[in-house]
Amino acid sequence: MSEQDYRPGSLDDFDRLYRSSYNRVLYTLYGILGDQAAAEDCTHDAFVRAFKAWASWKPDAPAEAWLHRIAINVAYTYARRRRLGEVGELVRRLGRPAPAADPADVAETSDLFRALRRLPHEQAAVIILRHHHGYTNREIAFALGAPESTVASGLAKAKKGLRDELRWPDAPGQVVTRPDTVVVLEDGSQG
Repeated sequence: MSEQDYRPGSLDDFDRLYRSSYNRVLYTLYGILGDQAAAEDCTHDAFVRAFKAWASWKPDAPAEAWLHRIAINVAYTYARRRRLGEVGELVRRLGRPAPAADPADVAETSDLFRALRRLPHEQAAVIILRHHHGYTNREIAFALGAPESTVASGLAKAKKGLRDELRWPDAPGQVVTRPDTVVVLEDGSQG
């Protein structure tokens, strides 16, 4: 079945959408949040919200892009709340040194994910949606609820920010990513 075969309100179609897009949504939110547990929680919340709104989904936009829009909004809300919680925690713990990073967490994260986490959440989302999922500017615009022109300029800023974070100021062409997080430049060389 194709994208056009989804019927708003159909439980079977929502189940099919869930099975086909869960991992992509989870990966997107992991890239935005940089925390596996938070990404899983937000992915679950996004699917619950999408299920509740499934009957009102309009088939004029791709179902998965609609779902990504919901998921990204859930992640942004989570990140805002987490930052507020961190500020409160910092105020409570003022004067104490921060706990050292867990060596397992440090080893698990790649340079690319660390660089993505340092970008603004919107820029990380654009990079992941474009270069991991292969979305077009139109699909990204729908997923983010932004004009296509904003996506295009945001993508350019995100690529520059990612190059700067990865310390590749002279990188030729665009940065392309693979699901295994190996970073490959357009000319085929690995960064």
